[in-house]
Amino acid sequence: MPETSAPTVANHVRARRTRRLALLAAALVVLAAGVGLVALALEDNISFFLTPSELALKSLPAGEQVRIGGMVAEDSLARGPEGELRFLITDLQASLPVRFNGIPPDLFAEGRGVIAEGRLAADGVLSAARILAKHDEVYMPPEAAAETPAQ
Repeated sequence: MPETSAPTVANHVRARRTRRLALLAAALVVLAAGVGLVALALEDNISFFLTPSELALKSLPAGEQVRIGGMVAEDSLARGPEGELRFLITDLQASLPVRFNGIPPDLFAEGRGVIAEGRLAADGVLSAARILAKHDEVYMPPEAAAETPAQ
């Protein structure tokens, strides 16, 4: 009897190891599929914002929620009826008209970076619900700039 039990124990250990490897392989397949599905779902949202040129290439339908970034074009800033702010966002290759009802951020000005979030209207104008003004990498709050000696 002892001679037959040794192969049985070895077979049992081998079977357990095979089951563990199969379970590990199945878990890795499920994990890879999950990561793939998340990446596929986020494909269009991974970019922080689109430029006007990228938006023109995508040709999105009216009513689509978008985030557009670029510079406020020079001489494009105007106040419309009832305080509506109108301006162009440009990436120096293409421009997009934007209208915004509200108070723009303090750093918002012509020639400065801006990100506008909103929906595209049928006439191709972005109806912005939110405007974010971008500052350059050497931005300093006015209070700190006043205390810093000029160089």
